[in-house]
Amino acid sequence: MWFPSYVRTYVERDVRQIKNLSDLDLFQRLLYLCAGRIGQQLNLSNLANEVGVDYKTIQSWLGILQASYIIYLLPPYYKNFNKRILKTSKIYFYDTGLASYLLGVTKPNLIHKHFAKGALFENFVISELLKNRLNKGQRSNLFYFRDSAGNELDIIIENGYSTQAVEIKSSDMLSQHFFKHLNYFKELSGSKDGAVIYTGDTKPNKIDGFKVFNWKEIAKM
Repeated sequence: MWFPSYVRTYVERDVRQIKNLSDLDLFQRLLYLCAGRIGQQLNLSNLANEVGVDYKTIQSWLGILQASYIIYLLPPYYKNFNKRILKTSKIYFYDTGLASYLLGVTKPNLIHKHFAKGALFENFVISELLKNRLNKGQRSNLFYFRDSAGNELDIIIENGYSTQAVEIKSSDMLSQHFFKHLNYFKELSGSKDGAVIYTGDTKPNKIDGFKVFNWKEIAKM
């Protein structure tokens, strides 16, 4: 099984510290399964069953991937809504190129009809926002929102006492539906700051009072 050299370096460095990592094939299977779960809530029991190891081993191996800056766990936003929020982190990769490779996207033109197109675009946006913070020596201020009724937002950016809700859409066309959950969160939290990031080039500055960005404008956020 081939992996980029920097991934092998990170894994081999940390593997030496883990005594129960006896089967590298199973560890690699976990890495592929994580790529297939980008943007999904992390289910350790499910991963353990699919990999064929116990729950504690999955915890240990995921710790290796986190410590190696290969995967990132996006925590849920539950301030003031803790009774309604599902408190499970979502999984993303720091390197969207690595995630694409693991999913079989080896050429740019393969992404357009790939089942994970939306998840990979979401991963790209979140990793860019995250790396922008880390490169400045700042801690992550990113969360996601989801309540028990299924209302969900891809990102909640927390800035002190204020928040900005963000929807990420891998679509070249804007739709009024993209703003549904932004309006829901606005009513729930009182926060008026929200935005949609999508893949189109032409756009209005705002819709329903929410900002609209294409993927090239992430830095402006």
